[in-house]
Amino acid sequence: MEVPVEILREAEKRGLDIIDILVNAIDKSDPSSGIKIRIELAKKYLSESKDYLGRNDAVQASEKAYKAVEEVIKALTEKYNTPEYLEAIKAGKWFTYLLQKASNTLALTLGDWVAAGWAAAYSLHVWGFHEAKLTVNDMVAYMRVIEDTVNKAIELLSK
Repeated sequence: MEVPVEILREAEKRGLDIIDILVNAIDKSDPSSGIKIRIELAKKYLSESKDYLGRNDAVQASEKAYKAVEEVIKALTEKYNTPEYLEAIKAGKWFTYLLQKASNTLALTLGDWVAAGWAAAYSLHVWGFHEAKLTVNDMVAYMRVIEDTVNKAIELLSK
Protein backbone atom coordinates (compact mmCIF):
# COMPACT_ATOMS: atom_id res chain seq x y z
CA MET A 1 0.00 0.00 0.00
CA GLU A 2 1.28 3.41 -0.92
CA VAL A 3 0.58 6.41 1.30
CA PRO A 4 -0.81 9.34 -0.71
CA VAL A 5 1.64 12.22 -1.09
CA GLU A 6 -0.93 14.67 0.30
CA ILE A 7 -1.07 12.79 3.59
CA LEU A 8 2.71 12.68 3.85
CA ARG A 9 2.99 16.43 3.14
CA GLU A 10 0.35 17.27 5.72
CA ALA A 11 1.99 15.04 8.32
CA GLU A 12 5.35 16.69 7.63
CA LYS A 13 3.81 20.17 7.98
CA ARG A 14 2.47 19.16 11.37
CA GLY A 15 5.81 17.71 12.50
CA LEU A 16 4.54 14.13 12.49
CA ASP A 17 6.97 11.29 11.83
CA ILE A 18 4.94 8.60 10.06
CA ILE A 19 7.53 5.86 10.67
CA ASP A 20 7.65 6.68 14.37
CA ILE A 21 3.86 6.64 14.60
CA LEU A 22 3.75 3.19 12.98
CA VAL A 23 6.55 1.78 15.13
CA ASN A 24 4.85 3.12 18.27
CA ALA A 25 1.55 1.53 17.21
CA ILE A 26 3.23 -1.83 16.61
CA ASP A 27 5.11 -1.47 19.88
CA LYS A 28 1.88 -1.10 21.89
CA SER A 29 0.76 -4.60 20.96
CA ASP A 30 4.24 -6.19 20.89
CA PRO A 31 7.01 -4.24 22.65
CA SER A 32 9.84 -6.51 21.50
CA SER A 33 8.84 -5.90 17.88
CA GLY A 34 9.26 -2.15 18.29
CA ILE A 35 12.85 -2.53 19.45
CA LYS A 36 13.62 -4.99 16.64
CA ILE A 37 12.17 -2.60 14.06
CA ARG A 38 14.23 0.29 15.44
CA ILE A 39 17.39 -1.85 15.24
CA GLU A 40 16.65 -2.63 11.59
CA LEU A 41 15.95 1.04 10.87
CA ALA A 42 19.23 2.05 12.52
CA LYS A 43 21.15 -0.46 10.40
CA LYS A 44 19.36 0.75 7.26
CA TYR A 45 20.04 4.43 7.99
CA LEU A 46 23.71 3.78 8.81
CA SER A 47 24.13 1.85 5.57
CA GLU A 48 22.41 4.62 3.60
CA SER A 49 24.67 7.19 5.26
CA LYS A 50 27.73 5.28 4.11
CA ASP A 51 26.29 5.05 0.60
CA TYR A 52 25.77 8.83 0.51
CA LEU A 53 29.33 9.34 1.76
CA GLY A 54 30.53 7.25 -1.17
CA ARG A 55 28.58 9.54 -3.50
CA ASN A 56 30.13 12.61 -1.84
CA ASP A 57 26.72 13.76 -0.55
CA ALA A 58 27.47 15.08 2.93
CA VAL A 59 23.99 16.56 3.41
CA GLN A 60 22.09 13.29 3.00
CA ALA A 61 24.85 11.28 4.70
CA SER A 62 24.53 13.56 7.74
CA GLU A 63 20.78 13.13 8.00
CA LYS A 64 20.90 9.34 7.65
CA ALA A 65 23.66 9.10 10.29
CA TYR A 66 21.53 11.22 12.63
CA LYS A 67 18.51 8.99 12.01
CA ALA A 68 20.55 5.87 12.83
CA VAL A 69 21.49 7.24 16.25
CA GLU A 70 17.98 8.59 16.82
CA GLU A 71 16.57 5.08 16.35
CA VAL A 72 19.01 3.39 18.75
CA ILE A 73 18.41 6.07 21.39
CA LYS A 74 14.67 5.46 21.12
CA ALA A 75 15.16 1.70 21.33
CA LEU A 76 17.49 1.98 24.33
CA THR A 77 15.05 4.26 26.17
CA GLU A 78 12.34 1.70 25.63
CA LYS A 79 14.50 -1.21 26.79
CA TYR A 80 15.55 0.68 29.93
CA ASN A 81 12.14 2.32 30.41
CA THR A 82 13.59 5.79 30.92
CA PRO A 83 11.50 8.78 32.01
CA GLU A 84 12.04 10.27 28.54
CA TYR A 85 10.54 7.19 26.90
CA LEU A 86 7.50 7.43 29.16
CA GLU A 87 7.15 11.14 28.35
CA ALA A 88 7.37 10.46 24.59
CA ILE A 89 4.71 7.76 24.87
CA LYS A 90 2.47 10.10 26.85
CA ALA A 91 2.99 12.91 24.30
CA GLY A 92 2.47 10.52 21.41
CA LYS A 93 5.73 11.57 19.75
CA TRP A 94 9.39 12.22 20.36
CA PHE A 95 10.79 15.71 20.71
CA THR A 96 14.45 16.49 20.13
CA TYR A 97 14.90 17.71 23.69
CA LEU A 98 13.70 14.31 24.95
CA LEU A 99 16.32 12.56 22.83
CA GLN A 100 18.95 14.93 24.22
CA LYS A 101 17.88 14.24 27.79
CA ALA A 102 17.59 10.50 27.10
CA SER A 103 21.17 10.34 25.84
CA ASN A 104 22.32 11.72 29.17
CA THR A 105 20.07 9.42 31.20
CA LEU A 106 21.31 6.40 29.26
CA ALA A 107 24.95 7.52 29.49
CA LEU A 108 24.71 7.54 33.29
CA THR A 109 23.90 3.82 33.17
CA LEU A 110 25.53 2.56 29.98
CA GLY A 111 28.51 4.85 29.54
CA ASP A 112 29.53 8.09 27.89
CA TRP A 113 29.45 6.49 24.43
CA VAL A 114 25.68 7.12 24.34
CA ALA A 115 26.00 10.86 24.94
CA ALA A 116 29.00 11.08 22.60
CA GLY A 117 27.04 9.32 19.86
CA TRP A 118 24.08 11.63 20.28
CA ALA A 119 26.33 14.72 20.29
CA ALA A 120 28.01 13.60 17.06
CA ALA A 121 24.68 12.79 15.42
CA TYR A 122 23.11 16.08 16.45
CA SER A 123 26.14 18.01 15.15
CA LEU A 124 25.71 16.32 11.78
CA HIS A 125 21.97 16.96 11.85
CA VAL A 126 22.44 20.68 12.40
CA TRP A 127 25.71 21.48 10.60
CA GLY A 128 25.72 18.74 7.98
CA PHE A 129 22.04 18.56 7.08
CA HIS A 130 20.19 21.77 8.02
CA GLU A 131 23.05 24.22 7.52
CA ALA A 132 24.85 22.14 4.85
CA LYS A 133 28.23 23.43 6.05
CA LEU A 134 30.10 20.13 6.31
CA THR A 135 31.92 18.16 3.65
CA VAL A 136 32.38 14.41 3.56
CA ASN A 137 35.90 14.93 4.98
CA ASP A 138 34.44 16.95 7.86
CA MET A 139 32.30 13.95 8.79
CA VAL A 140 35.03 11.32 9.26
CA ALA A 141 35.48 11.56 13.04
CA TYR A 142 31.75 11.99 13.63
CA MET A 143 31.01 8.88 11.59
CA ARG A 144 33.44 6.77 13.64
CA VAL A 145 31.63 7.82 16.84
CA ILE A 146 28.21 7.24 15.27
CA GLU A 147 29.08 3.81 13.93
CA ASP A 148 30.52 2.82 17.31
CA THR A 149 27.37 4.06 19.07
CA VAL A 150 25.02 2.22 16.75
CA ASN A 151 27.02 -1.02 17.01
CA LYS A 152 27.24 -0.90 20.82
CA ALA A 153 23.53 -0.14 21.08
CA ILE A 154 22.59 -2.98 18.75
CA GLU A 155 24.75 -5.36 20.76
CA LEU A 156 22.95 -4.33 23.98
CA LEU A 157 19.52 -4.39 22.39
CA SER A 158 20.06 -7.83 20.88
CA LYS A 159 20.70 -9.51 24.25
